[in-house]
Amino acid sequence: MAMTLNLDAYWMPYTGNRQFKKDPRMIEAAQGVWFTDGDGRQVLDGHSGLWTSGLGHARPEITEAVRCQMEQLDFCPPFQFGHPKAFELATKIAGLMPEGLDHVFYTNSGSESADTSLKMARAYWQLKGARQKTRFIGRQKGYHGVNFGGVAVGGIPANKKLFGEVLETDHLSHTVLPQNAFTRGMPEQGAYLADELELFVERYGAETIAAVIVEPMGGSAGVLPPPVGYLQRLRALCDQHDVLLIFDEVITGFGRCGAMTGADAFGVVPDILNVAKQLTNGAVPMGAVIASSEIHDTFMANGGPDYVLEFAHGYTYSAHPVACAAGLAALDILVDEKLPQRVAADAPFFEALLHDQLSDKPHVSDVRNYGFAGAITLEARGDEPLRRPYEVAMAMWERGVLVRYGGDTIQMAPHFVMEKKHMEQMVGTLAECLKLLK
Repeated sequence: MAMTLNLDAYWMPYTGNRQFKKDPRMIEAAQGVWFTDGDGRQVLDGHSGLWTSGLGHARPEITEAVRCQMEQLDFCPPFQFGHPKAFELATKIAGLMPEGLDHVFYTNSGSESADTSLKMARAYWQLKGARQKTRFIGRQKGYHGVNFGGVAVGGIPANKKLFGEVLETDHLSHTVLPQNAFTRGMPEQGAYLADELELFVERYGAETIAAVIVEPMGGSAGVLPPPVGYLQRLRALCDQHDVLLIFDEVITGFGRCGAMTGADAFGVVPDILNVAKQLTNGAVPMGAVIASSEIHDTFMANGGPDYVLEFAHGYTYSAHPVACAAGLAALDILVDEKLPQRVAADAPFFEALLHDQLSDKPHVSDVRNYGFAGAITLEARGDEPLRRPYEVAMAMWERGVLVRYGGDTIQMAPHFVMEKKHMEQMVGTLAECLKLLK
């Protein structure tokens, strides 16, 4: 079927378009933990879609919720009007967040959540009279989507080089230390790296810094669990210097770390928490920014007459009725089937598979994991650090397993419902492909 399609018009995202269109990898159906490709092959989905579909694909509960919503209310203007499921879902999300994160602002993606959180943080300080607090501190290897704000605070150079800088930003060092290579779970060393925030306070003044934004566990740069005590130290420094702390939980939110959020998993509560991906199990695009009552109430108290909008921000598709229906169904499954608890219970098995089968393979310079997230780093071939991950991922695709390749890493993200035999197939296939590397 792929060869009958005209492939020219579609400019694909985050894809080597030239290579893909020479040798397309088409996916035509999905069920459970499996994709069906254009040749009818069953391909094991080793990345939960794109960190999105932990409940498994094509859940009938979500399909039915979306179908019913389309029949009842396909669209509702989100500006000046509302619909019941928007409020119902916001209440459910707030109930699953750490205590103190109570107010939900809808977006349509993780990228929009990142930019929304940055605007919210800046506006908060403007309303508090701290008008100099405009600078953001991100972290090297951080990923916060692809809109201008997220790219600015992100710390992946390849995502920046064509676009320049548009915000006042600086970046903490990443936490990937040579002495922590092949650590199982959270590394013991590196908490001191949070103290770099003090250097930025000395350089710029705390009165100019609006927020620090980090992923509690880095995902897109290759599964970077925080060092023990790192996030606690970062929280304490933000409190000390009156700086907001934003957690980008687009990947870690709703079960991936074996808890409802990364904040829960690592025991640190931010002022703002961003989600997307798993919110609807990937079925319909949706994201959200969850803010503290202090932030929300500051906007409400400074809004002027009650008919005047308090936050000049939002999207045409914010709180889309169909997305809300999908989100309600997805979160019901997540809670009813106790899937974060299942991830926590099975994570040691996945961890052992990764380290026992991959650590000694050719060109593997690191193995990292936490919860249902795992990655390996591969040594560069000459001056091509991206070559080996690409070759490994293509070899795995040929053998019926999909994983993500990004930078110098191979990344795996089992579905929360994945059986152990399928984890063994995924990691075992990777081990075999690594043996073939030149």
